[in-house]
Amino acid sequence: MANAGLVRSLSAALGVLVLLACGAGHTAAAPEPDRPVVETDHGAVRGRAHGAYRTFEGIPYAAPPTGALRWSTPEPAPRWSGVRDAGAPGPHCVQLPVLEPGGPTGSEDCLYLNVTTPSGADGSLRPHPRPRPVMVWFHGGGFLNGSGDAYLPDGLAVRGNTVVVTVNYRLGVFGLFGHPALGGAPNLSIADQQAALRWVRANAARFGGDPDSVTVFGESAGGLSVCAHLTSPASAGLFHRAIVQSGSCSTGMPAGAVLPALDAYKPFVPERRTLDQGVAAAAALGCDRPTGPEVLACLRGLDAATLATPALMRQFSLVSYGNRMLPREPRRALETGRFHRVPVIQGSNRDEMRIFIGPTLAAFPIPDEAAYRARLTRSFGASAAAVEAAYPAARYPTPALAWAAVTSDASFTCPALRDSGALARHVPTYGYRFSDPDAPDFIGLPTVPGFPYGAAHGLELPYLFRTGAALSGPQRELSGLMTGYWTRFARTGSPNAPGGPDWPRLRTASPAVLSLAPGAGGVTPVDVRAEHHCDLWATVDS
Repeated sequence: MANAGLVRSLSAALGVLVLLACGAGHTAAAPEPDRPVVETDHGAVRGRAHGAYRTFEGIPYAAPPTGALRWSTPEPAPRWSGVRDAGAPGPHCVQLPVLEPGGPTGSEDCLYLNVTTPSGADGSLRPHPRPRPVMVWFHGGGFLNGSGDAYLPDGLAVRGNTVVVTVNYRLGVFGLFGHPALGGAPNLSIADQQAALRWVRANAARFGGDPDSVTVFGESAGGLSVCAHLTSPASAGLFHRAIVQSGSCSTGMPAGAVLPALDAYKPFVPERRTLDQGVAAAAALGCDRPTGPEVLACLRGLDAATLATPALMRQFSLVSYGNRMLPREPRRALETGRFHRVPVIQGSNRDEMRIFIGPTLAAFPIPDEAAYRARLTRSFGASAAAVEAAYPAARYPTPALAWAAVTSDASFTCPALRDSGALARHVPTYGYRFSDPDAPDFIGLPTVPGFPYGAAHGLELPYLFRTGAALSGPQRELSGLMTGYWTRFARTGSPNAPGGPDWPRLRTASPAVLSLAPGAGGVTPVDVRAEHHCDLWATVDS
């Protein structure tokens, strides 16, 4: 059972980012006198006024995927009469606690989204003279945890003059299960997001947004989702720009990256693997029946708690390719130019893997060069010596920080640069590296002596969303700059503005990306390929 404990540790690490706004959501304050009403294509909704911006939360974008609709592609939401209250978020999708023990929370009836839009100059939701760009956010959490309402985008909306939509989508076994009786692995997590994008296309103008100027953006699993939309034929025409944060198509972790006994992590897997696991899971659940309809009837008759086990949620947290949704492995689709021709921002954080490795060091320390070398050998085999030559432990304050640098570059930084190069051959592409060594820990990570988290996975989010994190003066300046970059890109397809630090387009001959850090000289182009040994990682089989 030791391996189960190791996997639980990794699951907690992958899902830790969903804690980012547990205490920072919209409060249940007394209703304000100004409750703006918007008529959507399915009925009227009454939101809330917050001074400079308005929110409309808990709007259904698809029918509840419950009962006979469990594991079905999203169906249209039913119309309603009267005015529906949109003053609070809808239920989260079924998920397990991130760090503490406990059973599942949330509901299968969870396909809701939230809209944040600037108020008019007079404080009203009057139409803007020019429609605003729309930004649609897909949350992270390893396809295991999270919700749209955890991210408060009023800064993007007000400072960037955009309409921001955050989305719930099915998670784990409810979103990424596959079985021959379903006709394959339908990637319902991604299908839900596509349904939300169709809702945006139908309703953006009603909230002052431009349905012909939609940017999809996401971090971690949300970034992987954006990758899927870039390469999915079914997403054609649903968006016009894309931002991928720490979730490129080639993202993956080598074996032993976080815990010595864990296999390699690849978020995209062949559909055949998912189907085989689905057949085995159905049998283990007592639903091995002679016909497909009987199998599905049995599985759909199980309660959510029976399905939302740690094992099943983790097993079905990977996106399947080789089907109608994703005909090709996404990274191969990029390499061969088979993706939607839209401008892209893509990047990663300098110290990505520290967030995953730090919490494991008490149980699995890396105290010396011998332990570091053993990790290298486990993960990289015959290439271990070459990796150690590029990352000698003596160059870092501790061997554990050396290991975090190795795995950050192998798992995130260089895969993102490789994918960005493939994109840049066809579309305007802008690469970044978030580099703030003192990014605030707004999650509540455990303190690990001698192991600062730095610019770890997800720690750029307080610079784009309101999380309650305290930013220093220079960090607030960086937040304003990043908000401007993201929202200008959403408006024009370029993040640049006259007089600001120039963000160069990424080109094959000059693969400079923009380093984002606070303070004088913190925002500047850097050669990520050289600094992070990406030529080495192009040759390493992990």
